[in-house]
Amino acid sequence: MYKKFNNLGFVIGLFFIIVSLILLIGRFFSAREATKLNLYTSITFLIFGIFMMWFSKDESGEES
Repeated sequence: MYKKFNNLGFVIGLFFIIVSLILLIGRFFSAREATKLNLYTSITFLIFGIFMMWFSKDESGEES
């Protein structure tokens, strides 16, 4: 498990997923009009984070 944390793609993906979850949670507790930006940003961050983690998984599978 600690080998994954040495892979930069996994760490970046995990960071973006955590930030997207924070933005999504904050959207539900705010009633302002800026929450649309939080929604679009969190969806984009989530997609990018999943892509980075998926890409790092393929790379780590090739190593011995």
